[in-house]
Amino acid sequence: MNLEYFIAKRIIDSKAYKSSISAPIIKIGIVAIALGIIVMMIAIATGIGLQQKIRDKVVAFNGHATIAKYDTNNSQESENPISINQDFYPNFNSVEGVKHIQGVATRHAVFRLEDTFESVVIKGVGADYDWQYLKEYLVEGELPDFSNKRNENLLISQYFANRLNLKIGDTVNAYFLRKDLNKAPRILPYKIVGIYNSGFKEFDQQFAIGDIKHIQRLNKWEPDQIGNFEVFIDNFNALDEKTKAIFQETPSTLNVVSVKQKFSLVFEWIGIFDKNIAGIIGIMILVAGINMITALLVLIMERTQMIGILKAMGSSSNSIRKIFVYNATYLIIIGLFWGNLIGLSLLYAQKYFGILKFPNPEQYYMTIIPVYISLDYILLLNLGTFVLCLAMLLIPSYIITKISPVKAIRFE
Repeated sequence: MNLEYFIAKRIIDSKAYKSSISAPIIKIGIVAIALGIIVMMIAIATGIGLQQKIRDKVVAFNGHATIAKYDTNNSQESENPISINQDFYPNFNSVEGVKHIQGVATRHAVFRLEDTFESVVIKGVGADYDWQYLKEYLVEGELPDFSNKRNENLLISQYFANRLNLKIGDTVNAYFLRKDLNKAPRILPYKIVGIYNSGFKEFDQQFAIGDIKHIQRLNKWEPDQIGNFEVFIDNFNALDEKTKAIFQETPSTLNVVSVKQKFSLVFEWIGIFDKNIAGIIGIMILVAGINMITALLVLIMERTQMIGILKAMGSSSNSIRKIFVYNATYLIIIGLFWGNLIGLSLLYAQKYFGILKFPNPEQYYMTIIPVYISLDYILLLNLGTFVLCLAMLLIPSYIITKISPVKAIRFE
């Protein structure tokens, strides 16, 4: 243990220090760092958590990328079929990072009861459909099984269930209009086997999930024809790169559109969260740093006589500076410790108990405020705060080099 560290420790542990004028200032500095860490952790955890939840909901209904025929029609209804007999199906082995691909088809219909009706898009899926993305949104019943023969099972949203007063086991008639409006619509009775609630109003008010074989029959398609492919990748951060790679590996008659391109407004909106998080982090680090600078300056002023005595005894300015830097380092570590302890406790409480909820769930597509907890960003946040606060303390510590031993000893 070197001399500077020993002196710094004695200063911190001394009763005079704990009862000195600088003690309240020091405590304020520690509290500022602790509060800064808490606020930054909450900002990052909720910001990233919200981004991921919204992103996952959009991906659940569309995949990370969509492969379809070139078409200027922006309708949700599948009109131009694609053969599933493609080199990239059922396994997209030519592009690394693609973990799943599935064929789907959509068609507009009307749910009609005796006293009311609702417009709906029936999304037809088959045996290759990956239910893991919708499984967490299932609130009642079970997920339908379309792996065998054609059936009339249907998964509807909580929105449709409430609007039409439907429950598990009920039958609802879906009316499919023909291109020739003079002909009577085709009627298909669906059995409600499951109800989901994603919280994403735009999708819940639109989609019901049924058997793709019905869509193929209604559209007079062959059993090997679908509306489009939905592609899922294992790393969302590589979406743009993978979308280009997928496009290069598909026939020239097919187009590839990423979910970010398809829902650009949603992703532009959640992209703003990054700027908000960066702004909060910058402000909190600046506030914590200024408080620590103030605390160090007060401590230097209070220990001016000690500085003069040490200089008179032959200590260099740099060695004396180290005493106060060690002192400030200790205080920063205390602030980080309490900040992490309180911050992580709050985040885990929110994650497992969902204490805080959005006042307007429709605005954020969910009820409970989500949190994302990762050791990576916690370590980086602590390291960054520690380094920046310490760097900011080096500037005021240079005041020590300007202190004259004679004037310092006489200082009161």
